[in-house]
Amino acid sequence: NAAAARVLDRLGISLVRVPQAGCCGAIEHHLNAQDAALERIRRQVDAWWPHVEAGAEAIVITASGCGTMVQDYGHLLAGDPAYAQKAARVTALAKDVGQVVAAERESLAKLLAGRAPVAGPVAYHAPCSLQHGLKQKGVVEAVLREAGFTLTPVPDAHLCCGSAGTYSILQPELSGQLLANKVRALESGRPATLCTANIGCLLHIESGASKPMAHWIELLDRRLAA
Repeated sequence: NAAAARVLDRLGISLVRVPQAGCCGAIEHHLNAQDAALERIRRQVDAWWPHVEAGAEAIVITASGCGTMVQDYGHLLAGDPAYAQKAARVTALAKDVGQVVAAERESLAKLLAGRAPVAGPVAYHAPCSLQHGLKQKGVVEAVLREAGFTLTPVPDAHLCCGSAGTYSILQPELSGQLLANKVRALESGRPATLCTANIGCLLHIESGASKPMAHWIELLDRRLAA
C-alpha cells in the first residue's frame, strides 16, 4: 500500500488512507458465512462512503482477490434497501491499482524517459482473481514491460497457484500440488525476481519459491526511486 501511494503520488494521484476500512469480507464469503460477510461489507461501505460523497474518483485496491470481492458488493447488497445504491456506487468506483497505473502510461513514460532497462528478468504471476475475476488480463504485464522490465515466459499462466482464498487451508494437499506446478512454471525462465498482483498469491508462492517475491507495484516503486 505504501509503494502504491508513492507510485501514484509521482503520477499526480493522491491516495487517502481510510483507517476504518478493514477486511473486504472475502474470507467469510469463501467459508459460506453469508451473514458475517454481508455485515463486513456494510462496514466497508460505511468506511468508504464519506470519501465517496466528498468526490473520491476511485477506490484503489492493491490485492486483486479483494478487488474481485468488492466488485460483487453491488450484487450482494442489491436486496438491502439501506445499502443497495451505496454498494453499487462502491463497486463502480473500485479499481485494481494496475488499472489506475495503466491509465497514466504517458506520465509514467515521462518519469522513466532515458533510463536503461531493468537488469534481471522478472516472472509475473497473473492471479486468477485479476485475469478471470476482474477481467484485467495483460494489463500489469504491459505496464511492467513499458516501465523497462523484461518478463520471462510462464507456461500455463492461466492456472491457479493454489492459494485461492481459503483453499490452501482447507485443501492443503491439492493446494500444494498447484503450488509446486506454479513455482516450477514461474522459475522455468530463470528470472531474478518473481512478482504478482495479489497478496494471497504472493504469500503462497513465496512459501515454495527459491527466488525473491514481491507485489509488482513494489518493483515499480523501486524503479521510480532508483
